[in-house]
Amino acid sequence: MTPEEDGTSHNISMKMYKRRGEVVLAACDRELLGKKFEEGELHIHVREEFYYESFVSEQTLINSMKLATIINLVGENVVRIAIREGYIDKDNVLRIAGVPHAQMVLF
Repeated sequence: MTPEEDGTSHNISMKMYKRRGEVVLAACDRELLGKKFEEGELHIHVREEFYYESFVSEQTLINSMKLATIINLVGENVVRIAIREGYIDKDNVLRIAGVPHAQMVLF
């Protein structure tokens, strides 16, 4: 059964890393992968090397956020999910050329 047939959509690009005792989760909306956004002095390049290991469902992203100590998100969908799940405060979302970018670090 494909993801579309079972009701899940794998429209999130995600990669997890372990660095110096931290669990880093990088995720973006699939359609943003490889794109660059600039606005004034702010810029972000949604690099495949950093944001892509696999395309995943919303539930996989939610489960992965539970494990992460550092989260880096780009895109309307992934940021909306993180806000809804309580990982990101909507007032702390940065927009670069209209694209939401949010980070979380657990201390």
